[in-house]
Amino acid sequence: MAGNVLEEIKYKANIVDVIGRVVPLKKAGSSYKACCPFHNEKTPSFTVDEKYQSYHCFGCGEHGDVIKFVEKYYNLDFKDAVKQLAEEYNVDLSSGGFGGDSKYAKWYEINRDAALFFYKALRAGPNPGLDYLVKRELNAETCKTFGLGWADAEWHSLQHHFKETGTDEKTLLELGILKKGDKKNDDGTDNIYDKYRERVVFPLINTRGKVIGFSCRNLTGDPPKYINSDDSPIFQKKNYLYGLNVTRNDISKEDAVILVEGQMDVISLWQAGVKNVTASLGTALTENQAALLQRYTKNAYLCYDADAAGRKAALRGMDILYRAGFNVKVFHVTGGKDPDEYVKQYGRQAFLDLMKKALPFADYKIAVLLEGLDLDKTEDNIRFLKGTAAILRELSPVEADVYIRKVAETYHVSEGALRREVASGRKAGGERPRPKYEEPVPENEPGPKNERTAPAKEDAEGRAAQRSLIRIMLEKSAYVPMVKEYRDAFTDPAASRILFAILSLYSPDAELDMEALAEALEPGDAAELEAIRRDVIVAGRDREIFKDCVRALEKKQRERRLREITELLAVLDEKRDAAEIDQLMRELLELQKSK
Repeated sequence: MAGNVLEEIKYKANIVDVIGRVVPLKKAGSSYKACCPFHNEKTPSFTVDEKYQSYHCFGCGEHGDVIKFVEKYYNLDFKDAVKQLAEEYNVDLSSGGFGGDSKYAKWYEINRDAALFFYKALRAGPNPGLDYLVKRELNAETCKTFGLGWADAEWHSLQHHFKETGTDEKTLLELGILKKGDKKNDDGTDNIYDKYRERVVFPLINTRGKVIGFSCRNLTGDPPKYINSDDSPIFQKKNYLYGLNVTRNDISKEDAVILVEGQMDVISLWQAGVKNVTASLGTALTENQAALLQRYTKNAYLCYDADAAGRKAALRGMDILYRAGFNVKVFHVTGGKDPDEYVKQYGRQAFLDLMKKALPFADYKIAVLLEGLDLDKTEDNIRFLKGTAAILRELSPVEADVYIRKVAETYHVSEGALRREVASGRKAGGERPRPKYEEPVPENEPGPKNERTAPAKEDAEGRAAQRSLIRIMLEKSAYVPMVKEYRDAFTDPAASRILFAILSLYSPDAELDMEALAEALEPGDAAELEAIRRDVIVAGRDREIFKDCVRALEKKQRERRLREITELLAVLDEKRDAAEIDQLMRELLELQKSK
């Protein structure tokens, strides 16, 4: 069982030994003290308690057990932290729900081998890829950190490499590393060749350190400029953010993420010292990517190109982030440049100064709305009033009230008229769906027309525990096998159906696909899922919350069983059912002892 495996790891891996290897600990009474490894400080405020096998920093608030420390310090997810400790302390994970070798392990290995081939090719001697990266002012350390490589102009270089290693050609075609031409060779065999040729190679690496695909830039000038790996079981663009494997620790440390458009923006900013950055690989930001970012921060800055496409992408991206509960702001670099060009010309501090002027969600939307309008003209004034009202309806009532006053004062429009326009739009519910991020409908009021979503008649503690466990699984899918053990304790109908959908979609090789999960649910259950994502806050306390929830569910299970036994004893016949009564009494005593 997963719980037993985790307890064995914690029993064998003494937290003082594990932390003491990387942090200089000094004995202080019954505990140990040090300067915190997670934030800069001169006076030690980081304590390690050997008795309770826990650590806590009184400076930054970071705390947890030995698994949490390994996860945080080595920039691992929960599953990989468990695996690292289990390997080191000889703990068998096969019965713990963590799974053995992935069925896609071979795919990861092949991608890693290909990435290494490209990496070595870049450094083998003079080549156009190296010239390009030097021209883009990238240094050797940066190229190494991001694993940049070079695919030469030959048609079969990588194919011949894998032929020498005995790698199955069919698998290489499935991964998209090789391609099959429409026409056959003269001898009747399939025309198979390297997909990536004469391109700078950007390996795509997930937060577990696995190479899941490639993005390659063409240097010939022929379109397309970039080609990416096709979606596969180990790579989906909608679930991936470029460079997050390198930058996620800085994102957590700064408690903010800067989202840019492309790989070169990420790499150049990182090299310049702006390290809390990532990109959505040239595609529009998705809900799954927002969910991925939630693990590290709830503060997001969008810095897309200032052209029409960049502004459109910023508007769409900020909507997704706002719905996901982010504090989102937008800024654009000036002079028609992208972040890569800007930071190289003006430097880190100039970029950070621009960032300080970033506009919040509503301010940015209003600024975009104002472009091209002349408020001295009646028609434009009406257009501005109606457009602003539509923007403010997306806010919570408190936020909307603040902005109504601010807009009325700043742009000299009627506060009363704006307030009525906002209110009238809210009332016309049939014309415009209520944004997902507004306040949820109270539980005692009717929700979506779906009787199946009515809350179960159980106490609030049990339902809250079930919702919290769902939220934890959404944030870190490594918890799914552990929660599965308690599926019989999910008595709330909606929570039970959501759990069933999660179990059916779960794969040990990827995080949960939020879009697929929502599509698998009835509308009412999908609304409950969205409410859980919005309302239940984990904030890095997933292990503590998991333990508390499991204890709550086990308590409720005991209470239900006690009631069942009491009811049975009341109706059983003392003579006829003596054996059953005796068995129930023994069970009753055991349950009472465990309370």
